[in-house]
Amino acid sequence: MTARTTRRTTAARSRLAVVGSIAVAGALILTGCGDQTDSNTEGTGSKSAAPLADKLPQAIRDKGVIKVGSDIAYAPVEFKDDSGKTVGIDPDLAAAMGKQLGVTFQFENGTFDSLITGLRSKRYDIAMSAMTDTKDRQEGIDSDTGKKVGEGVDFVDYFTAGVSIYTQKGKNTDIKTWSDLCGKKIVVQRGTVSEDLAKAEAKKCSGGKTITIEAFDNDQQAQTRLRAGGAAAGSSDFPVAAYAVKTSGGGNDFQLVGEQVEAAPYGIAVAKNNTQLRDALQAALDAIIENGEYDKIIKKWGVEDGAVKEATVNGGK
Repeated sequence: MTARTTRRTTAARSRLAVVGSIAVAGALILTGCGDQTDSNTEGTGSKSAAPLADKLPQAIRDKGVIKVGSDIAYAPVEFKDDSGKTVGIDPDLAAAMGKQLGVTFQFENGTFDSLITGLRSKRYDIAMSAMTDTKDRQEGIDSDTGKKVGEGVDFVDYFTAGVSIYTQKGKNTDIKTWSDLCGKKIVVQRGTVSEDLAKAEAKKCSGGKTITIEAFDNDQQAQTRLRAGGAAAGSSDFPVAAYAVKTSGGGNDFQLVGEQVEAAPYGIAVAKNNTQLRDALQAALDAIIENGEYDKIIKKWGVEDGAVKEATVNGGK
């Protein structure tokens, strides 16, 4: 999913977040990222043993399930393994939080740009999908038009990531920064910060040049297009781009170029009027940070540099 959002502050241009190795343990390097199903269930917790169960809204306690909207094609954050199981950073964190809360986090697949709409319509209880916490999302502002389109959402921030550019391996070696994309085509996932950055950079191009932007429903489609030579570059959140570089074609398809930019928090999105659920999630995240489960999961996926020290509500700028 991912970063997936509106623009973030451009000051964070060094490799501030998730810049460590994306090296995933061999047994975890799973290449079956494409096939999607309507739902998967992860993270069953025991109600009797769950220390934070009483913090949840009674309706969710009665159901024993938190329905999670997620774009499950964004490895290593959330994706399908070869058996069709939903795996990744988000499902693992959700499972650990589920033990604290005594509920199951049930991941349901959807396109990224429809997740907040699904949250508003109560199709999902939360959205957890490498979604960047931004003021626009908090306030329900459309990043393209600047107009208010909804009441906004609250976020429980759980990770930090920036955005990277990648190209076919050995090709387009002149691309190092976003300004180098003028006169070229880039592939991105629709509704992400990568798309926003490309649009903003295109407005800066001079000499009659622009950036041609081809946006797709999910990141796997964008990667396929780039792999086939249909664009000069692609862009995704750093952990996703780095994972693609490491795994696609055995590491022979892509290369990262330039530096990660615009580091910002990933947040679990919750409806504004569901403050009890928001606060329960914050407590559960703080609990797994304190007991060490959080660090184990982050280390498992090789993304330690994106770890947070505490759960924050609406920390995005």
